[in-house]
Amino acid sequence: MARDRTAQAGREKVLVDVDRLTVRFGRQTVLRDISLRIPRGQTVAVIGESGCGKTVLLKTLIGLISPTSGKVRIGGKDLSTVSAREWPRLRLQFGFVFQQAALFDSLNVAENVAFPLRQHTKKTPREIRDLVLARLAEVGLPKTILHKKPAELSGGMRKRVGLARALALDPQIILYDEPTTGLDPIMSDVINELILRTREQHSVTSIVVTHDMRTATKVADRVVMTYPLARLKQDERQILYDGPPAKLDQADDPRVRQFVRGEAGARISEMEEEVGADLSASSA
Repeated sequence: MARDRTAQAGREKVLVDVDRLTVRFGRQTVLRDISLRIPRGQTVAVIGESGCGKTVLLKTLIGLISPTSGKVRIGGKDLSTVSAREWPRLRLQFGFVFQQAALFDSLNVAENVAFPLRQHTKKTPREIRDLVLARLAEVGLPKTILHKKPAELSGGMRKRVGLARALALDPQIILYDEPTTGLDPIMSDVINELILRTREQHSVTSIVVTHDMRTATKVADRVVMTYPLARLKQDERQILYDGPPAKLDQADDPRVRQFVRGEAGARISEMEEEVGADLSASSA
C-alpha cells in the first residue's frame, strides 16, 4: 500500500508525460518513439537542428497535431481521450509564445493582451484593463504602448507583448517557440531574464524550443536534444541528450558536443557525402 501511494505521488508530480510518441506525415516520420516526463515547475529546453521535430513536439502537446502512435498526458489526462468540447478548456492551461510573436496586426497592444481574457472569461472591462496593465508591467512595457499596433513595435517589444498575452490566463504550462530568434544579444538576454522571472512569479512549467545555446544554458533546469531522423540509424534513439545544461559540453555523443559548440566540420563532410551519392546515382 505504501509503495502504491509513493508511485501515485510520483505520477502527480509529472505534469507532461510523453510516452513513446511517434508522429508521421504521409511517409515522412518526424518524431519516433519519443519519451519525456516533465515534473511540475521544471524548465526544459529542447534543442537540435532544424527539421528534427521540435516545433512538431510543441504542437502535439497542445493537440494541434495528433500522434501517429504513443501517448501524451497532461496532468495525467490522456489527450487522445479529450473530446472536442473539452479541448478549449484544456488549452487554457497552456500559454504559447510564438516565434514571431503572432500578434493580431489589426489590434493594438492592449487588445492583443486582452484577447484571451475577453474570449475565455467573464471579467469586467475594468478587471481586464487592470490585468493587461499588470501583465505588461511584468514584461517591462509601459502604459504608453497600449494603443500602438504591432507594426509600430520593435521585435523585442513584440516578443514581450506575446509573453504578456501568454500569461494573461495564468497558465500552468508555457511553451516558447524560438523566443530569441531575430533579436540582438542584449534583447535576447532580456527575454531570457523574463523567462526566469516568469517561472519564479507564476510557478509555471516551461518548455523552450531554441537554437540559442545561451538561452538553453541560462533558463533551463534540463536540456533535451533531438536529432533529425534522416541522419539516424534505425536503432538509434532520437533524443541524443537529456540532462543538465552544465554537462552538455561533456556529453558522450560527439554530435551533441558539435551542436553545442557550433562546429560544422562533421556536418560539412556529411553534406559532401550526400551530394556525392546523389551524383553517383544520377550518373548510373
